[in-house]
Amino acid sequence: MKAYEISKFGIDNLTKTEIPEPKAGKGEVLIKIKAVSLNYRDLMVVSGTYNPRMKLPAIPFSDAAGEIVEIGEGVKKWKVGDRVMPIFVQRWYDGRLNDEIRRTALGAGSDWNGVLREYAAFSEESIVRSPEYLSFEAAATLPCAALTAWNALVESGKLRAGETVLTLGSGGVSTFAIRIAKMLGARVIATTGTGEKAERLRLLGADEVINYRENPDWDELVLKLTGKRGVDHVVEVGGAGTLPRSARSVTVGGHIALIGALSGGEGLNPVGVFMKAARLQGIFVGSRRMLEDMNRAFEFHRIQPVIDRVFSFDEAKEALQYLESGKHFGKIVIRVD
Repeated sequence: MKAYEISKFGIDNLTKTEIPEPKAGKGEVLIKIKAVSLNYRDLMVVSGTYNPRMKLPAIPFSDAAGEIVEIGEGVKKWKVGDRVMPIFVQRWYDGRLNDEIRRTALGAGSDWNGVLREYAAFSEESIVRSPEYLSFEAAATLPCAALTAWNALVESGKLRAGETVLTLGSGGVSTFAIRIAKMLGARVIATTGTGEKAERLRLLGADEVINYRENPDWDELVLKLTGKRGVDHVVEVGGAGTLPRSARSVTVGGHIALIGALSGGEGLNPVGVFMKAARLQGIFVGSRRMLEDMNRAFEFHRIQPVIDRVFSFDEAKEALQYLESGKHFGKIVIRVD
């Protein structure tokens, strides 16, 4: 079967190769992968910044959707033809995350090879059913980006109708956060760097949009828009470069979901956080139970992921380069033909 491997770091070193097709072992199912979606983590993995000591060679990428084509001995929950998605952290079914479980995340080393391949075998406990109304391409965007936004706002944030959410940028997590926040009756303030993306964020549901290039002190504008109160939740994907302004934007007793590290910077003075009694919570995607809960909500509300471009399997390098450019709006997907 066809697969992509990293034998040394760098997008140009991502190599398409032929490897043996796996079989479904005891308690496993074999999935024909139909689509794969990209996350910023995948770019970090391929470039070597995620873990410079990662075991190589390895198959990258964590998010996929496909169809079961073979059932292993003892499997009771699934049948051939079921449309499914592997979960991001393969052994996080429910409850509290620990270090042992965290290490079972897909796509960051040869111990838990990723999904940029035609077939993959998974434990029957480590997959969930894809929402029936979504295409394979759309379903492939859910296990990491959508679930991260869901965890940030619903599980960790306990978001309530009428609260205000601040999102940063227009990548996968941020666009899903807008969808989820509006689904739950929240007000959304979004930031972006271009007028074109600002208009698209408004069409997506953002109530107010701040162009951070025109307003570099965007936290001051957030406070103005909220009557100096601040927002209840920040979906913080920027990291050190944006975290100080996010902390100034949050209200007393508010919640900052710390997700990404897209921008460099000097870091955060913690005084502003504890003086506001704000909660800074790291988000590491989510569990199987969270994904199943989210999928039920998405099915009821018919939530549609925002997909910017779909690349062919042969264009995996180009897809990563497009992600690296930062020009995308929403998700980037690779169709596995």
